[in-house]
Amino acid sequence: MNRSFTIVTDTAANLPTPLIEEHGIVLIPLTYHFEGEERACLDTVAFSGEAGEYFYKKLCEGEKVSTSQVPPQRYIEALEPLLARGEDILFVGLSSGLSSSYHSSEVAAEQLREAFPERKIFTFDTLAASLGEGKAVLHAVEYRDKGMSIDETYEQLHKDRDELYQVVILDDLMFLHRGGRVSAPKALLGKLIGIRPVLKGDEEGHLVVCDKAKGRARGIGMLVQKYTELIDRAREQLVCIAYTDCPEDAHKLKDTLSKIFTPKQFLIERYEPVTGSYVGPGTIALFFEGKKGVRAF
Repeated sequence: MNRSFTIVTDTAANLPTPLIEEHGIVLIPLTYHFEGEERACLDTVAFSGEAGEYFYKKLCEGEKVSTSQVPPQRYIEALEPLLARGEDILFVGLSSGLSSSYHSSEVAAEQLREAFPERKIFTFDTLAASLGEGKAVLHAVEYRDKGMSIDETYEQLHKDRDELYQVVILDDLMFLHRGGRVSAPKALLGKLIGIRPVLKGDEEGHLVVCDKAKGRARGIGMLVQKYTELIDRAREQLVCIAYTDCPEDAHKLKDTLSKIFTPKQFLIERYEPVTGSYVGPGTIALFFEGKKGVRAF
């Protein structure tokens, strides 16, 4: 297997730990404060079970979670040993439209380029989160293993980015409000009248409300509708589903989508705690490649 350069990502990519290990991906932790402690989720196998169930149960009960920007030093500490071993680096990161952590990776990369001028260091903004980011990481692995150079892989990821569609159904907007993503009146209105907001990833990597549904079943139906209308080359791609505390709904969604267009593969994962704390319990998200420019749809 060709590993001519090292792929680095962060825990917001939501990729299962066995897949990370199989492909030699280096993982930088995003931390969160929960029950009085700073934590990081570096074991998705554990979090997919009782640990994740407990986390989202506590969120439902009102437990507060806070997150903070990843400082440049954390990137430097992770990347410097790789560069010292003579490795080139492609960092595939969480959307700059959702977190300022990506900017920290750029600051770190600039410092490291000065220290290691003979090495190549690329930072790629996925304009995505969760398995949308994860899909970009897996594309990078695919291109590297096919023998593409780091420069070619970086360029191809930019071409792929416009085709990624991310659509999310939330139970309410209160968790996004706590994270500073929406105003209190908008969040409260949705909660009071039972509206399920439907959000998408836009061209700048923000999550924006694109629709709303009266009731959860109708909201999930909108995910199916988007898939039906917008997916392209379904049989050639990996379709991803992320959920917080509703695995049954996620698997039912997979079964429904399979009857419409069966993709090459599905990946279903629980939202890791940093991104999961923003979208909140009851969330299901769908990620797939659609027509060119689909982010604008």
